[in-house]
Amino acid sequence: METTLRQAYDEQGFCIARKAIDAGLAAETVEHVHWLVKKNPGTRPEQLHHELMVHDPFMHRLVTDDRLVDIAAQFLGPNVAMFAAHYIAKKPSTGQAVQWHQDGSYWPLEPMEVTTLWVAGTDSTVANGCMRVLPGTHTKRLLKRSEMVDLDKDKFVLGVGIHPDQIDDADAVDLELEAGDISIHHPSIIHGSNTNTSDQWRVGLTLRYIPTSTKVTVDRSPCIMCRGEVIPEVGNKYAPRPQYVVGEHMPFAGCEDWSLQAAS
Repeated sequence: METTLRQAYDEQGFCIARKAIDAGLAAETVEHVHWLVKKNPGTRPEQLHHELMVHDPFMHRLVTDDRLVDIAAQFLGPNVAMFAAHYIAKKPSTGQAVQWHQDGSYWPLEPMEVTTLWVAGTDSTVANGCMRVLPGTHTKRLLKRSEMVDLDKDKFVLGVGIHPDQIDDADAVDLELEAGDISIHHPSIIHGSNTNTSDQWRVGLTLRYIPTSTKVTVDRSPCIMCRGEVIPEVGNKYAPRPQYVVGEHMPFAGCEDWSLQAAS
């Protein structure tokens, strides 16, 4: 599997790992979205960002899952951290589009050694606004903020993206996934997604993994250490392992292993 994934990634800028996680864990990511939305009622489900989850025991349990870290390590090496998570969950009929963009244009990383695992909590289809990619565009340079345009934040998740006149989407590929599948994509590949016009939720979680040798160059929420060794001289911040507290955190399979009692 490793050779196939890496070859596709290197050639096309993306690849897909089917049934990467089990149905139970995929369903818990969906439950987590609804739990976060209830806890943060002023936040759209497309805007559930890292700072809302970096001290959440379920998020730590998920991003350190060996099945996901094994995949990330194929692209990054043995020392793996997760520097940012983002649920882009689209409500039925009203879920926002994601404009064409390159991830690396937004990220404060040096060097830009990073790969994204896009985890499907629900089936992701053309009808509910699955991710679309322009294969091979990972070989293009990263656009700067000054080269992009502002877009209507009521219609588009990011609000800033590539000008539509610069995009030829004739060769776009729709990445249709089943719950538990993941796609892996390069920080320079041009991608986006359409609105959700279906009567079904589309829940996706983007996990941005980095080698611990990559520096986060702005002061922001800490990374989550996943495997291997921290490199102290890089200077990244890491979140401590959170403890599960009944009533404060979402229950999940194995949460007792994260409890105060288990830690004592």
